[in-house]
Amino acid sequence: MYKVSYAEILDGAATINREREREAFDHVVENLTRAETAGIASSEMRAALTGLQDLWGFFIADLAQQDNALPQALRANLASIGLWVIEQADAILNARSTNVAALIDVNRTVRAGLQ
Repeated sequence: MYKVSYAEILDGAATINREREREAFDHVVENLTRAETAGIASSEMRAALTGLQDLWGFFIADLAQQDNALPQALRANLASIGLWVIEQADAILNARSTNVAALIDVNRTVRAGLQ
């Protein structure tokens, strides 16, 4: 018979979720990198930026949940980063910026923190 505690199950779920988050960041960084090569006005760039905004929108909504287990200060900092990312992506989409490299760097840094 298997004896697994509820805490072990939750810990396993957290590990799986963290891996999915890393994969999501890998995906958006890869898309942004390819889009940067394709050009600022390319359809690849538009798709990469909207995908990035969608991802951060999801994370911000999750960070706002009462049952989110992260410390409040970390949740606030991550939400702030997410809002900045969404705003910067919007600036690129609306030709007010061309700084894709900053978005790539920030998302790589956040992804590295998910270890």
